[in-house]
Amino acid sequence: MSEAAAGDAAPLSVVSRLQRGLEALYRVDTQLDVESFLIDEQARRETGVARAPREQLLIRQAGDDEVHLGLFLDAAVVSNLEAHDPSRGLDDNNFDDFCLVVEGVSHFVYAALAAAGERRVSALELELQAEVDKFACCLLLSDGGGERTLRQRLYDQVSFADDLDEDEAQRYRVANLEARRYAATLSRQFVARDRVVDMLPELRRFYRLGLHAKLGHIARSA
Repeated sequence: MSEAAAGDAAPLSVVSRLQRGLEALYRVDTQLDVESFLIDEQARRETGVARAPREQLLIRQAGDDEVHLGLFLDAAVVSNLEAHDPSRGLDDNNFDDFCLVVEGVSHFVYAALAAAGERRVSALELELQAEVDKFACCLLLSDGGGERTLRQRLYDQVSFADDLDEDEAQRYRVANLEARRYAATLSRQFVARDRVVDMLPELRRFYRLGLHAKLGHIARSA
């Protein structure tokens, strides 16, 4: 696996700490530093991508056994999180940007683990896991408080970009709907019973399932 870009960014940046937090949550280890894979706007533009959202994971297969990853995160988003550190709390100053960075880092970690294990993943699988990761990260930062409002903000009060094609829009809608159902199950089984700690093994089991197993698990648990 080759790096898309390298730099001297501080290892304890918000982005790096978020990667460490996700890997600790799921007890996985990519043995990679996401900071080394961050790309800027010019590097992304040179890839010729059709869309340019504020967060984007670029994946390119090179031969049979090499995968190139590059993660674009809007510089203003990262700067805002450095100024309004989510570890001190989430509010209107940083909530949306935090969720965007969680999504990007989630994609990076999941794709890196899949590449290391020579396992193919679909875009829907990446999106679904990222939607679950956003709920888990926000919930844990808030110590389990306000979960109903959190679910509404993550899954109900959302809109999708106008420039998505039909397949992309459907993928985002499915990921949102299925994560919404799963988050409701987690809230009912664990948060409402003040058993957030007991939720962690469930999240870890879910993380290790493939897409079809994830969808089946959500359906059975709903």
